[in-house]
Amino acid sequence: MRKALVIGIDEYPGNPLSGCVNDAYAMKSVLETDATGSPNFDVKTVTDPSSATKSNVRRLIEDLFGTESDVALLYFAGHGTDLRGGYLVTADATNYDEGISMDEIMTIANRSRASCKIIILDCCYSGSMGCSPNAENITNICDEMIILAASRNYESATEGEDGHGVFTSLLVDALQGGAADIRGYITAGSAYAYIDSALGPWEQRPIFKANVSKFLPIRTVPPKIALDSLRRIVDYFPKPQDKFNLDPTYEDTTEQADESNVKIFKELQRYESEGLVKPVDSEHMYWAAMESKSCELTALGFHYWRLANKKRI
Repeated sequence: MRKALVIGIDEYPGNPLSGCVNDAYAMKSVLETDATGSPNFDVKTVTDPSSATKSNVRRLIEDLFGTESDVALLYFAGHGTDLRGGYLVTADATNYDEGISMDEIMTIANRSRASCKIIILDCCYSGSMGCSPNAENITNICDEMIILAASRNYESATEGEDGHGVFTSLLVDALQGGAADIRGYITAGSAYAYIDSALGPWEQRPIFKANVSKFLPIRTVPPKIALDSLRRIVDYFPKPQDKFNLDPTYEDTTEQADESNVKIFKELQRYESEGLVKPVDSEHMYWAAMESKSCELTALGFHYWRLANKKRI
């Protein structure tokens, strides 16, 4: 069972935002199903200011983390403040009662019964989440907890010209497939790497904090190479250091072309296109075949060879 609480607040008295509700609905859309349409997260969405009050949001956060689940995911887009260790600002915020403190949320999440806890924040000063309010740069994260934050604890998080937060726009792209590995798995780690590479040193810096023993996919998309094809990598390379010998019978444009060899070669070329295989002493796979040379695994290819060999794919 995978649960997600998605909160987006635009309507703040005297200080409205314009992209947070859009962000919430974009996240709901990308989380509730995988790319194939299969169910993923059971998503509860809060965007109405009357529901985004301190008391109701706190209740929903307690409900999210209070029951057993495989994954409990909290997403928040709205105002954040760095006052007194950091707060998520709710729609009914007032001076000296801004909303829910990040430390309080961490206390709730740290005692959660969920097997995996994920907190994603697109708000200013969101990097404060997980830090002890009494000791700077000391984290307070339980086992199997992941935090993705849009900015450091002293930075603003910006909205883009597309009606979305810069951070969330990149996160949605990552979850739609930009951060997928060859098997189609998208984890919090790969999503962060995707966002990190897209933001330069002069922009807001996303923050990743984790205390996990494994990465579970947040979402899956169709694999770049069909899994039955990927498993055959151990048939072509019985040992990872082996080379696969080629000749003109593998190339379908030659008179010597052999149907079964051509089929194998097309699969090897697919491996090559995803960086798993490379020709030896030749610039292209085509010339490796025409010149009766060979191909071999890359470092990435060895990684997937090892997974296939251990029957983990």
